[in-house]
Amino acid sequence: MAKQTIAEQYVDLMARAGVRRIYGVVGDSLNPVVDAVRRRDDIDWIQVRHEEVAAFAAGAEAQLTGRLAACAGSCGPGNLHLINGLYDAHRSMAPVLALAAQIPSGEIGTGYFQETHPDRLFEECSHYSELISSPRQMPRVVQTAIQHAVGRRGVSVVALSGDTAGENSPDAAPELSLPVDLPAIRPGEQEVARLTELVDAATRVMVFCGRGVAGAHAEVMEFAEKVKAPVGHALRGKEHIQYDNPYDVGMSGLLGYGAAYEAMHECDLLILLGTDFPYTDFLPRNVRTVQVDVQPERLGRRTQLDLAVWGDVRETLRCLTPAVREKTSRRFLDRMLERHTHALEGAVTAYTHDVERQTPIHPEYVASVLDEEAADDAVFTVDTGMCCVWAARYLTPNGRRRILGSFVHGSMANALPQAIGAQFLDRGRQVVSLSGDGGFSMLMGDFLTLVQYGLPVKVVVFNNSSLGMVDLEMMVDGLPPHATTYPHTDYAAIATAAGARGIRVEKPADVRGALREAFAHDGPVLVDVVTDPAALAVPPKITAEQLSGFALSASRTVLSGGVGRMLHLARANLRNIPRP
Repeated sequence: MAKQTIAEQYVDLMARAGVRRIYGVVGDSLNPVVDAVRRRDDIDWIQVRHEEVAAFAAGAEAQLTGRLAACAGSCGPGNLHLINGLYDAHRSMAPVLALAAQIPSGEIGTGYFQETHPDRLFEECSHYSELISSPRQMPRVVQTAIQHAVGRRGVSVVALSGDTAGENSPDAAPELSLPVDLPAIRPGEQEVARLTELVDAATRVMVFCGRGVAGAHAEVMEFAEKVKAPVGHALRGKEHIQYDNPYDVGMSGLLGYGAAYEAMHECDLLILLGTDFPYTDFLPRNVRTVQVDVQPERLGRRTQLDLAVWGDVRETLRCLTPAVREKTSRRFLDRMLERHTHALEGAVTAYTHDVERQTPIHPEYVASVLDEEAADDAVFTVDTGMCCVWAARYLTPNGRRRILGSFVHGSMANALPQAIGAQFLDRGRQVVSLSGDGGFSMLMGDFLTLVQYGLPVKVVVFNNSSLGMVDLEMMVDGLPPHATTYPHTDYAAIATAAGARGIRVEKPADVRGALREAFAHDGPVLVDVVTDPAALAVPPKITAEQLSGFALSASRTVLSGGVGRMLHLARANLRNIPRP
């Protein structure tokens, strides 16, 4: 067998690991790798305009599939641009392998042009970050990097000089042995027995779910039914647990709604399932609390626990549910369902009904109509900021839809790059980017990537010419908003000039038609919706006391916007309450 260069072997290992695309921006230190990609039919180089977009796109692809995805950056500034997207991927547990090209190997350590040390720079946002300084390190370093990314669910980084990439590898790469499915982690018998005792002793059990309940919807519902527990969720748990859930009491946290906060504080046993919920001020301090998580380092780092259970959610509930005694009283559950519905009634009416003639357009109304018109298996990517509020309140999960955002890292400008990765994965699936005008304009150059590759992403820009969430944060702190506004911009015209379909919407009555036109178009579309800059997710009436207490429970009211079709679910849940 002919010798492979290091670059050829790197690309070969990527392909064998299931990678079908490497997102990046070409540059001289990457030339041997890019050329190796060019000569293969089973892997493509995706030319983006900014390396940050490359990392976000790879992270989105990895989150949707659970498989390894890849990105690359040239030496110095090129790979430095990857870091924000890699932080997001790592904190989202997305298996991504990043190639950080390096300056000529003989110049490292001399202060050479564009010199950085990527093997050090990326340590904090990766499980593995290593420099290949000799061909003799291949293929083992790359194999080790792949194993870390796939096995530990996160980022690995390989730094490689262009001259080293062009040398021959002394050893042929053996076949990769990668896990196809992550192993199930079952808790110990003592933990299950103690958890059973706690559940049986409690009269008011509440379950709060995060991303870790993915794949365990049926098990959570069975447990909730047996112990008559209201079920709330964090933002990342929404898509996995809210659908087909007659025990739903909404979401807690800064974007919260419904009765989740009350249920957490009025129960006598709180069970945290697969969540690393960071907002400790929203967690109760005088309630018995159990946390179940597949990552033991997360247990107890947000709140004091009465029991820490190391195990994945599905396996834990499969052990627990048969062991606990069935509860007969629905009093606590029904009271929380009543409160949840009451909390949603007024908010929905205030923002999404009888607003067809009100301008500027209510962003809540746009999100509500978008939820109704989007496909049942759509992938939504959501910018950080007010778009997160609209997604949390109005997008209705159904077990087939996916919702991605920078929900842990909290970066601006994530929605468009993540939409690129999602659409490359499946051109036939509807992908919708909910972009704020601030986030969209930050990485707007990669709208051209949609045009270049004909990706049919639908970008809905909530154009309020301001940083709405920052406005709200300043006001809550008692500060007048400053440096948060932008000049009015016609993004639809920019999209049209770029060769895509651009649709400008300034009247509420035109929202539904514009979205239908966008979804019917076979290509990239930007829907530029001029929304009300005063819409800060604040209800029609608010007291000074609620504003001053925003950081705690008042924020649930301060930020209470409508919640779209979730109201119908809440009403349906009420029908399950036995009437005397």
